[in-house]
Amino acid sequence: MHLDYTLTRNAFGQLELRRGDAVYPGVTAVRAFPIGAPEHGLSLVSPDGHELAWIHHLSELPAEMRALIEAELAGREFMPTIRRICSVSSFATPSTWEVDTDRGPTRFVLKGEDDIRRMAAPVLLISDSHGIHYLIRNPAELDKASRKLLDRFL
Repeated sequence: MHLDYTLTRNAFGQLELRRGDAVYPGVTAVRAFPIGAPEHGLSLVSPDGHELAWIHHLSELPAEMRALIEAELAGREFMPTIRRICSVSSFATPSTWEVDTDRGPTRFVLKGEDDIRRMAAPVLLISDSHGIHYLIRNPAELDKASRKLLDRFL
């Protein structure tokens, strides 16, 4: 695939898109479908919100450009994936959950059962009392004890 632009970091650490003689500093990468299809559909957006480039799939990009975008997204997005639910303080809300995530063990407070939302099946999104979102990509893949705890809230 031939791209009509290049992407680099400028002296200030910002992503910079170059197309011909035009230079766009402060570019932001935005996923179109961050949960359902995180590798598909990304937009490179100028600081004033104008789309500069559309990327159908990250794998289409050269390795250096893909690494820049992935690093930028990792710095902006924080959505740990829950791998195991270790304990829940109470089956009434608010309750304190102790979980193992892809970023390590953590504890959070679930304010209400409506803070567990179903996304594109089978994905669940859990919001804690501080607004941090936790993802469960497929509840059926959790261990039996975790599924049993989760079922009490669904």
